[in-house]
Amino acid sequence: MNILSKLTTNTSKPNSTYHHEKEILLSELDTTVKSLEAAHCRFEYITEPDLIDCTIFELNAIQLKYKFLLNKMKELEKAI
Repeated sequence: MNILSKLTTNTSKPNSTYHHEKEILLSELDTTVKSLEAAHCRFEYITEPDLIDCTIFELNAIQLKYKFLLNKMKELEKAI
């Protein structure tokens, strides 16, 4: 089971689980931000049209993941 599937479960859990899930979310958010920064850097330097399209799709996917993680963090905070 991957990290994202663990986060899609019910978030109304005991306090120790809350802290564990928060750590997972923060770690995933950090990784996602780094991926987004790297994709932005690649986008600035590529010139091949197909690679530009790929990078745009990658940026969109990473942004959706970031939005998902932020929403999960908000849900987690509301559950406490």
